[in-house]
Formats: sequence, structure tokens, C-alpha cells
Amino acid sequence: MDVFSDVIASMRVGRAKFTRSRRSGAWGSRFGPYPGAGFHVVLRGSCWLLPLDGPARPLGAGDVVFLPHGTMHGMSDSPDRVARALPPEPQPERADDFPGGMDDEPAPGDTLLLCGAYRLDRGQAHPFLRALPKVVHFPARPGRHPVLRTAVDLLTTELTAPRQGAEVTLPALLDLLLVYLLRAWLDEESPREPGSGWPAALADPAVATALNHLHREPARPWTVQELSNAAGMSRTAFAKRFASFVGQSPMAYLTWWRLSTAARILRTSDSPLAAVAQQVGYTSEFAFSNAFKRTFGIAPGRYRREHRATATPLP
Repeated sequence: MDVFSDVIASMRVGRAKFTRSRRSGAWGSRFGPYPGAGFHVVLRGSCWLLPLDGPARPLGAGDVVFLPHGTMHGMSDSPDRVARALPPEPQPERADDFPGGMDDEPAPGDTLLLCGAYRLDRGQAHPFLRALPKVVHFPARPGRHPVLRTAVDLLTTELTAPRQGAEVTLPALLDLLLVYLLRAWLDEESPREPGSGWPAALADPAVATALNHLHREPARPWTVQELSNAAGMSRTAFAKRFASFVGQSPMAYLTWWRLSTAARILRTSDSPLAAVAQQVGYTSEFAFSNAFKRTFGIAPGRYRREHRATATPLP
């Protein structure tokens, strides 16, 4: 996979959780904190996003809000509320329940919301995700992020007029929404920070080439010289450029990526530890176990047992 796909695959645990609800009159709910990335889509009407710090943000039909760090926040009909003082959002019995009596036609002034979260493994959050702000807001402006708008339109259609196959289409559309949200943020941030950070790293031919090599072949015994040759730069210039964009040296990033890949394998397969070690470039199970414990704080076997038990949608 490419780097961007790996970022998403490495962090996801289970299916996205979401609820669809109708709000009318005076209302407000508190969301989070939770071990994942939250999102809200205003399907119809308008409301306010209430972050813990900073001013309230008006939201209209078609607006999308992404909260990549799962921080506490509120949603309300009025900006004159305090997120912490709002009642918590009721939790449905299932991850895809549709509370709120959505079958009949909404009245004028009603607000329809899609609210949800992607469960993430915070122990191995990719540096790309850590670089995201607390709140990412994409207003529904004509011509802005048309692919994201298409995904929102498809979700709106599936939720307001559900048909056969919704149990398949909705999870797929929620996965697409996450991809398009991250792409949209990259598109906006690249011009703002042209010479630093992950948007620049993924856009830079030399650094992106090296990252793709590391992601495609994490088990290969890479050296900085080999990576600089692949990137078409001198060793010194490449190492400096990589570190300035990524925030780590090439070898430190390789170690981190190997262990993150191992964590994903442990969560999703029954491969013996020796085989997992070999897949990510360690010559012995002992060396792999020590490195894994230094990074994640627990041995790989225990990590597998604990994360198998929690690899379900958000509680």
C-alpha cells in the first residue's frame, strides 16, 4: 500500500460507530472524549459546534466536522452553551441504530445529524494524524472538495431514504468519508505549509519516494544511503530533508513503522511471534519482543490478547 493508505489501515480498529438523529427546539449534547476520531455531518438544517476552547462554530446543511483526536465538544441549537455543561449524547444499543424517529418527514426548522466515531489505536497513531488540528471543518461550499461532497451526498441519500443493502453500503461510505476527509485536509494544508510537515512530506518527490519504499518493504535492511540513492539525493541532504518534513530520522521512522506494522499483524492474525518478527525485519523473536515492549509498554503476546478483546466498535 501507499503511505496514505497505510496511515489509515494502521490506526483503524473495528467498524465506525454512528448515529442518525433529529433535533428540534432547544437542544444540546456533549460528545467525547473517546479513543478515536469523531465526525459530524449536518444532513439538514443548522446548528453550532461548541469546542472546549475557542469560539462556537456555525454549521449548515452539508457541513462536515472532523475531530481527529476525539476531544470533548458539544453540538447545540445555540452558541450560548458550554460543552461541559451539556448532557452526554445518548448511546444506542447498536453501532448503527437510528434514534429520533426518522421515518416521518422532518418539520421545518428541524436539524438532522449524522454523528459518529472511528475507533483508533492511540498507541500507534501515525505522526500524520498527530499533526492534525483538534477540529477540522469543511463547510459545504460549491466547488470545494467535490469528492468529499459526493460522499456526503451519498451518505445523506442512504440515511434519509434507506434501501436494501444499507448494512453494506453505510460502513463502506463511512470508510470513504474518512479517506476523503484526510485528503481534503492535505489539499488545504499543502499550500499553507509548503516547506514543512506531513503535507509537504507526501508532496515532496524525494521524501515521498523514500516513505513509499519503507512502507512497501519494512523488512528490508534499509540504510540511509540506500534510501538517499532511491530518492536521488546525497546522503546528508536527504537525511536532513527527511527529518525536517517527517520529524524523525529515516531510521527512527523505519523502526516506528516496523513496530506499528507488527502491532497491526498481531491484532488481525494468529501468526507466531517469530513469523511476525521476520515480516517486519527482525532476525530474532527476542530482539523483536524487546523492541516492541520499549515502544508499546507491553510484550507482543499480551498486546495481541488485549487488543483482540477490544477490537470492536466503540462502546
